[in-house]
Amino acid sequence: MSHGAYPRAVERELTVVIERHGRWYVAWVKEIPGVNTQGRTLAEVHRNLKDALEGILALNREVAAKDRARDA
Repeated sequence: MSHGAYPRAVERELTVVIERHGRWYVAWVKEIPGVNTQGRTLAEVHRNLKDALEGILALNREVAAKDRARDA
């Protein structure tokens, strides 16, 4: 059976931690280093965390694509 690269959706549960520090909320995803942010409201910290997660995933895809191209 061949396992070639192809786009596919993967569902995964992640652990989000949100703590209040003074007038700020700080948040991070436990399973993915580098996905962390802050915001003045819970809505803002949720938006910022989503942006941070999307950014890290995009960067990881970019690095993986470069590695595949280099190894080809």
